[in-house]
Amino acid sequence: EARGPAVHKTQAAMASLTPLGTALEEATCSICLEYLTEPVTIECGHNFCQACLTQFCERGEPELGTALPCPQCRAPFQQQTLRPNRQLADIVESIKTLRLQPWKAQEENLCETHQQKLQLFCKEDGEAICVVCRESRAHRAHPVLPVEEASQSYKEKLQRALSHLRQELEEALVLASEEEKETSEWQITVETQRRLIAGQFKTLHRVLHAEEQLLLRRLAAEEEETLRRLQDNIMKLSAQNVALINLITEMEEKCQQPDITLLQDVKSALIRSVPMSASPSAPMREHKAVVMYLAHAWLCEREISGHIAVPSGEKQRGATSHPQPALRDREALQALKAMDVTLDPDTAHPKLVLSAYGKCVRLGDVYQALPDTPERFDHCACVLGAEGFASGRRYWQVEVGDKPEWDLGICRESLKRKGKITLSPGNGCWVVLLRYGKYMAATSPPTSLPVSARLWRVGIFLDYEAGEVSFYNVTDGSHLFTFTDTFSGTLRPYFSPCPNRNADPLIICP
Repeated sequence: EARGPAVHKTQAAMASLTPLGTALEEATCSICLEYLTEPVTIECGHNFCQACLTQFCERGEPELGTALPCPQCRAPFQQQTLRPNRQLADIVESIKTLRLQPWKAQEENLCETHQQKLQLFCKEDGEAICVVCRESRAHRAHPVLPVEEASQSYKEKLQRALSHLRQELEEALVLASEEEKETSEWQITVETQRRLIAGQFKTLHRVLHAEEQLLLRRLAAEEEETLRRLQDNIMKLSAQNVALINLITEMEEKCQQPDITLLQDVKSALIRSVPMSASPSAPMREHKAVVMYLAHAWLCEREISGHIAVPSGEKQRGATSHPQPALRDREALQALKAMDVTLDPDTAHPKLVLSAYGKCVRLGDVYQALPDTPERFDHCACVLGAEGFASGRRYWQVEVGDKPEWDLGICRESLKRKGKITLSPGNGCWVVLLRYGKYMAATSPPTSLPVSARLWRVGIFLDYEAGEVSFYNVTDGSHLFTFTDTFSGTLRPYFSPCPNRNADPLIICP
């Protein structure tokens, strides 16, 4: 009982050095603080030397009778219940071969070889040594420091490294916070775009449904009108057929009459035999043309991309009906469809980049190594269409998008290709252009065009025989400008994305 505090102190010291401390604790008697000798186990499970426990029992208090408290946990036990623990005895013998002191080794750091206190630090080998090791051949030539001084030196180094690591951790935490913020902002942006796209397509569906109903109503009206005219034509043709049958019968009978009878009233018969016109008042091909226009031109002009507001801040396009050109050319445009214009790479300026199928042209960053042929433009960044026109009517569309500058129109095939070119009808160019946010016709002097909204797609209509080149805003169908001139020779489409930093292409629409 008097040695209880010492026992607890030894146990705390031994427990601090696990797992070696735990093994030494189990192999040490808590009464004599030495290795167990002939260990015995009592009812609570603690082990003691047989001799130590016998002496403890002999000093037991009489009032307790035969029940004694455990020297370690104070649990009662009977002296008759002592059991020898041979397995623990074998373990203790194994631990003794390590030449460790049972409790002193736990209180001090001793050299495993010489059982001396570790007082020095070998800087060469980076380990603590005792004074005997210092004089040994292994460490005699190495620089050493006292353990306290070496510990302080390394503690300062560790503090500096710790400060650097803390700084890195702080920076990493800041970066992680910024990444989390960017992640949250990106998720908000994606959700906003998702809602915008859903709203745009909802509007698109509504617009398409309205146009579908309008188209179907117009088609039904056209069907009704056409059927009425066809029925009228059938009735007229039936009446003509009956009249022709009667006249044929009359002529046949006239031919069978005797000469004198035949000559009577023959002039009247001949007058009535003049051929009747069998052409209906409304030819079927005209109605087919109208129906094909309703089914093709209307729907083709209503491309899906035209209903979605692609550029930011721009009014949503495509909600109007099909392009409405000037009244004088509406019938002509309805009878036409956009032709398949392609670009001529042999005429392209060396800095222009053409798509593989000749439908797009944009300004490149460098001059390409192209042959300087007489057909190629060397000063103006322009290119001609591959097709030439010497007669007839032609119509095509070009998407200009958000480009800040561009030139579109028609020119003579004889237009000079070298040096600076002045765009004007006098030089064989009939062109509409965009400069500094203003739309102009390249007349002399230039004519400003009254455009209320940004042009997205331009339609170009050529009537060679009439001497007219007309330009239209395809989005709302408004008429922009018409050049009037007398054409001779071959004309070719003219395109220029202009030498500005905007790399968006001009696109010939299919």
